[in-house]
Amino acid sequence: MAEWGKGDPRWIVEERPDATNPNNWHWKEKNATQWSKDKLNELLVGLKVEDEQFIVEVKELKRCDGEASANNRKAKLVFLYEWHIEGKWEGQIRTGENRTKFEGAFEVPNLSDENEIHEVNITFSIEKSKGDKIKEMMKQRGEPIIREKLGEYVRLLKEEFSQGLILPTKNSSTASNSKIVSSSSVNSSNATTSKSSSNTQSSTNQTSFDTRELTVEDTFKCQRSELFQTFTDINMVRAFTQNSVSQYDCQQGGQFALFGDNITGNFLEIIPYDRIDMLWRFKSWPKEHFSHVSLIFQDDVEQTKLIVKQTGVPTQFYDNTMVSLIRNYFY
Repeated sequence: MAEWGKGDPRWIVEERPDATNPNNWHWKEKNATQWSKDKLNELLVGLKVEDEQFIVEVKELKRCDGEASANNRKAKLVFLYEWHIEGKWEGQIRTGENRTKFEGAFEVPNLSDENEIHEVNITFSIEKSKGDKIKEMMKQRGEPIIREKLGEYVRLLKEEFSQGLILPTKNSSTASNSKIVSSSSVNSSNATTSKSSSNTQSSTNQTSFDTRELTVEDTFKCQRSELFQTFTDINMVRAFTQNSVSQYDCQQGGQFALFGDNITGNFLEIIPYDRIDMLWRFKSWPKEHFSHVSLIFQDDVEQTKLIVKQTGVPTQFYDNTMVSLIRNYFY
């Protein structure tokens, strides 16, 4: 047994006040499914939408299918959630003798960690054929209110539900062997550059916005050649993406499309067992804007270190990009 203060810090349990999960090293998952169902009901049921002519109230969630979890790995939090929601609403004309009542529904099919809140689809329907006006009111006024409540759910999941997932160390820090480093923001209209010519261009349609740089690194108990093969062999790529591969031509100039085409790009340079450079983008990023991603493979003591460096990440998408890198490349 290592002496106090020596050896691999992952196993020095004295660093934790309660000697549990030293240095927050181990994967810890907290199931948020039931909490999420309760919270979504709390936020949406009873919600009122009104204007000068109509008043509407959400009566119930007829469907709330999905799952959610908050995960801690090496003192980093990763939130996974995916929901399909259907709700019922009732409304009526505010004034006058004809207080006709209307019944309708709304649907949210894609509330998930892979979509920004503004990308979530919200649709409305109504049972009466003459209810077009109140349906239009729900589109104009109800949609932003419901979207705001969905955003509040995501915020509470990250801020409220995740409490206690990262435990304090002796010095009240969250030491971790997995490092994440970001640079200061820069303003750019062409935030990334290509190392070689390609059909996939790194541009932003002359739109100027802030970008950031991100570096994530971790170690794996395998040989460098084996880890390199994980990102170059199509069968292994299908395995770690759960077969979510539309295209993966791993050669210089080859293109790739992963996770329902939400991540696309092309390979710039491949140095066997050492490095993979590529242009890389999220579907939700500004049109035609690509970041530059480098996967760097290094020998370590009885293990291999993987360093992922990414430049040109739009600042507004920085957090989602960091979560995606951790989830898709490390866990």
